[in-house]
Amino acid sequence: MELQIQSHQWRRRLPDWPAAVGSGLVAGAVLMVLELLWSATVSTSVGGGSPWRTSHQIAAIVMGPEALQSSAFSLGVVTVALLTHYLLGVVFAIILAFIIDGFHYESSPGMLQLFGVVFGAALYVLNFHGMSNFFPWIAEMRGWATFIGHLLIGMTVALTYPALERRRVDR
Repeated sequence: MELQIQSHQWRRRLPDWPAAVGSGLVAGAVLMVLELLWSATVSTSVGGGSPWRTSHQIAAIVMGPEALQSSAFSLGVVTVALLTHYLLGVVFAIILAFIIDGFHYESSPGMLQLFGVVFGAALYVLNFHGMSNFFPWIAEMRGWATFIGHLLIGMTVALTYPALERRRVDR
C-alpha cells in the first residue's frame, strides 16, 4: 500500500506535448458533437431555437458581444467558435496532462477516470461560474447537459492522453 502512495507523489516531468494536444482535440470533438446534438434536440423540441446559438456564444468570447446579435448560421462565427473551442480544449488538456504526468496517474486507469471527472467538474465551475464574470452570456449555457459534457471532457483527456503518449525511458 505504501508503495502505491509513494508512486503518486509529485515528480516534475513535462508532458508529451503532441499527445496532450491530440487528447485535447479528441475531447473537443467529443464535446462538440454532444453540444451539436444537444442544441439540435433542444431547438427542435422547444421550437424556434437555433442550433447555432452555442457557436455564437463561444465565438463572442473572441469576437465580442456583437456575435450574439444573431443566432443564424455564419461561416465566420462558426470558424471562430471552432478555433476557440479547440484551442481551449488543447490548453485544458495540456494542464491535465501536466498533472497526470507529474503524479504518474497513467499507471492507474481508475485514478485516471476519477481525476478526469474531478478535473471536468472543476473546468465547468471555472468556465461557467468564474468566466461568466467576464463573459456574462456564458451563464446561459449552465446546466446539467453542459456539466455532464465537461465531465466527459475530463474523462476523455484523462483516458486518451496516456493512450497517445509515447513511452518514455523515465517511467
